Amino acid sequence: MIDNKFKIIVGSVIVGSFFVAGLIFANLYQPEDKMMQIYSNALKDFSNKDFQNSYYLFSKVGYLSKLKPYAIYHQSQCAKELGDKASELKQYKFLFNIYKKNNLSLRAKYLAAQRLIEEDPKQAKKYFEQIINSAPNSDYAIASEYYLGILLLNKYRNEQTFPLSVKNEIEMAFRHYLEKAPQGRHALNAIVNWLALDKEILKDDYLLMANTCYLFGDYEHAKDLLANADLSNSWVLDVKNSYALKNYSRVKSLTTHGLQNFSDYVSEKEIRAAIDTYMSISNYKKHDIDYLYEISQPKGKDYIWSLKCDSTQAQYQAGCYKQLYLNYPNSVYGGHALAQLFFDKVKSRDYINAEKIGKDYLNKFEDGSSAPMVMFWLGKIAERNNEYEEYMEYYKGVISKYPDNYYAYRSYVAMKHLQKTVLNATIIPQPVEYPYKNVSKSDVVFKLAELQDYGMLELITDDEFIKSWIYYQKGDYSHSMLVARDAMEKVLPRPERTDLRWRLVYPIDYYDEITQYAGNNDPTLMMALIREESYFNPNAQSGVGARGLMQLMPATAKEISSQYGFGMTSLDDLFKPEFNIKLGNTYYSQLRNALNGLDISAIAAYNGGIGSVGRWKQSVIYNDTDEFIEQIPYAETKNYVKKVFRSYWNYLRIYVDK
Repeated sequence: MIDNKFKIIVGSVIVGSFFVAGLIFANLYQPEDKMMQIYSNALKDFSNKDFQNSYYLFSKVGYLSKLKPYAIYHQSQCAKELGDKASELKQYKFLFNIYKKNNLSLRAKYLAAQRLIEEDPKQAKKYFEQIINSAPNSDYAIASEYYLGILLLNKYRNEQTFPLSVKNEIEMAFRHYLEKAPQGRHALNAIVNWLALDKEILKDDYLLMANTCYLFGDYEHAKDLLANADLSNSWVLDVKNSYALKNYSRVKSLTTHGLQNFSDYVSEKEIRAAIDTYMSISNYKKHDIDYLYEISQPKGKDYIWSLKCDSTQAQYQAGCYKQLYLNYPNSVYGGHALAQLFFDKVKSRDYINAEKIGKDYLNKFEDGSSAPMVMFWLGKIAERNNEYEEYMEYYKGVISKYPDNYYAYRSYVAMKHLQKTVLNATIIPQPVEYPYKNVSKSDVVFKLAELQDYGMLELITDDEFIKSWIYYQKGDYSHSMLVARDAMEKVLPRPERTDLRWRLVYPIDYYDEITQYAGNNDPTLMMALIREESYFNPNAQSGVGARGLMQLMPATAKEISSQYGFGMTSLDDLFKPEFNIKLGNTYYSQLRNALNGLDISAIAAYNGGIGSVGRWKQSVIYNDTDEFIEQIPYAETKNYVKKVFRSYWNYLRIYVDK
């Protein structure tokens, strides 16, 4: 029979075990709200450079919290700031050993390997190789190849014998790095160390090095390296580098020689780059285009012909485009030529043949860059013929398939039979938000967003819209918009207008200031103009000296300021958003009033000058606004008008409550 003393001991052990287990569980599990608060406080301490307390607070984030691996990474950065290399490495190792599938694991191993290069090169080599094997296409793997070369170089640098086989291995590491990351942070160092190997270098490798030097703006070094490359595949880079060095005679001689003899050794994109460089310094464009076409091999001829047509006088363009299409019917430029032939028939009122050509274009180039334009004008032809169902189908088709396109805006205007280009609709400003609605609050990316841990988000996400949102939160509005714009171009089909990603592409910035100084100008149109002029960068400055949000030329700004008594004291005043918007709106009002209140004309004048617009209106034959825009002789201004009104349309589409 068990005595009472033994029962007490056993009971105490059991109770003690439960107590210890409870303590362990309590340390492992904490309410997520509490973890969020601890993490937030730790971030504040890190921001205030109290790295010791930040390290401590991050350590208090529970192991069952989704935030734990990110807290561990922050601990490593705290230790780094404190100069505690041992603790830094400890946290890296803990992170990639315990949280192997976490998106910070690879980075932690890479940083650990970097820190071990001097004191434990064997372990560093092991980590770099593991990174390459586990994630061969990652940026960390690319950089690891460079470091493997450095580790080998360090090992044999002071040895009396430096085997050729080792040099070859080092060379291979540097070659792979430059091929994959020609503008990588270690690229120039890779070249220096490669050249110092004192071994024969292949011609293709000289070209590889020259390309990196060119990309970094080291044109003289690129020139020296190109001298050792094979001209057959280096001539395009040599053309661009010679242009950067202002050696224009070499640009011309190399371009002609390359087009005559070496077109097959380079891509069509490279050929276009060489031709564009040549033409940028040409004083006799028509003559030089004809000359380049005559001497060129077949590859690239379609592009040269398209340049010829674009620069041909208006009355002869149709014949040029016809020959371009007949000779290159399946080329991208052939498609462009067919679209131009289509509009030429529209312009000459030959609607029967225009309709045939337009439908032919859509059959052959359904997703071509000119498809929205062709669909829109086919709609206008059908409308002229009173074919209601057909023209509505075309207009709705443009709006449905290309909702953010300039021609969607023109289709909407045509469908509604609106007479004015400005729709007099008032937008309802909405703030930029996290770009995804249907996201779980338990999602770690969303948690980090709530915590405003933007640095961490940049490390762990590949989503361009989230990156855009991060830049916006940091106040980098211009960068944010450009990243979102480029990301949206890849989204097919386009999302609904209520999708939060659109707010990043078309953000409402400086709207209060725009509304305050718009006067009789449409505030939404002014915001669209600012978007296209400066991408909302108040410090923007063009090559010709235009400044600020509305890109005002100094002479124009001084004149407006003097005329209205705005008191501009220096050109730097144009970098002040409110002042720039005030002057810009006043200038636009002047243009608009001088052009009978026509916004299309005023927008064209803002880019091309009021005198030019007056001349165009006298020389161009047109029946309506659309015909005038399509026939603006200056391509830059024509595209500018379309871009501004595309932005205007999208602001209405996204922010007007329909």
